[in-house]
Amino acid sequence: MALNRKRWFQVHGWLSLPVWAVFCFVCITGTIAVISHELTWLTNRDARAENPRGLPPQPLPALVEAVERVERVVPGAEIRQVMVFEPYLVTAVGFAMPGKPPAIAYVNPYTAEVQAINHGLTFIGFMRALHGWLLFPWHHSWSVGYYLVAAMSIVTLGALVTGVVIYKRFWRAYTRPQLRPAAGTRVLLGDLHRLAGAWSLWFLLVIGATGLWYLVQAVLWHSGTHVWEDPAPVALHELPLTSGEPPARIALVQALGAAQRALPEMQPRWVSFPEHNRAHYGIAGSGDNILYDAQSWRALVNPWTGEVDAVRTPAAMNALQTVAHIADPLHYGTFGGLWTKAIWFVFGLLLSAMSVTGFLIWRKRTFGAVRKPAPRHAAARVAAAEGARP
Repeated sequence: MALNRKRWFQVHGWLSLPVWAVFCFVCITGTIAVISHELTWLTNRDARAENPRGLPPQPLPALVEAVERVERVVPGAEIRQVMVFEPYLVTAVGFAMPGKPPAIAYVNPYTAEVQAINHGLTFIGFMRALHGWLLFPWHHSWSVGYYLVAAMSIVTLGALVTGVVIYKRFWRAYTRPQLRPAAGTRVLLGDLHRLAGAWSLWFLLVIGATGLWYLVQAVLWHSGTHVWEDPAPVALHELPLTSGEPPARIALVQALGAAQRALPEMQPRWVSFPEHNRAHYGIAGSGDNILYDAQSWRALVNPWTGEVDAVRTPAAMNALQTVAHIADPLHYGTFGGLWTKAIWFVFGLLLSAMSVTGFLIWRKRTFGAVRKPAPRHAAARVAAAEGARP
């Protein structure tokens, strides 16, 4: 039994040591990504949705019209998408101008004031990219960085299983937590590591399981397998016939009205505008189940007829589609708002600390064993052997 436990300990150590730096970096960036919206609010005044007069939220078409009236948005700019965030953040309206890179307008959702125009990568987008694929380039539908980060789920689950095996009666950490600062650095590090690990078992399971899904998702993307079928384009016979004048699409307010009639429980959080004549308005949002992400309820609205050509709801999802839409809220702890984000942030810090203390424990064990002098009887045998040589 002692030999088996020793092997389990070796497996537990080697699961983290070869990739310690990557695992620690992924843990830290993920912890920051959990509160990236709140850090943006804290550090960027233009991103705050201040509402001192207690105004109700403006409809999304009014926010889009506000962007179109801004002098810095040149005529001919094309609105691409609208993204609704937390009530204390601005609404982001993405657009493209001829001859310029895409930009994002920060619009106060209560006053319809355009507070800033961002022409680069936002902090939220940067942290998600850094944590999600380490800023590695994408080759069509796959990235080495995405695979590398997703593979950390195996390390997480492996450390969970081996840690439970080698830490006998781990449940005692809940009733009789033990910290021995007077027993030396190595003992204290071990106590901290075991205590944090025992209290973080549920978190390790959630992060490891959702991370494993991201690994499966990477394989699906790479192989060209789609969780959702690509939507059918607008039928040719539904395209308007014109005599040289560009056809006029229905207004956003009409598209939103059609989507809300088809999905009255949906709270719109994301709108994509048609990219070409046969594309739809894509209107997605959240519903009455907090575990699903903000694109689980979705309606595709024909931009010429105003009809809803397709809808998506959790009730109609298969198992794979369900996992795809609940993985992000569980992985980042966004399903319960600020409270769950705070919990995920704290346990993310614990997981990051465990990766550091685990490395320090291994370092002290390894280098301590190397520097430890050999026993006298062993030294005597070595000397005798040396003397017996011709």
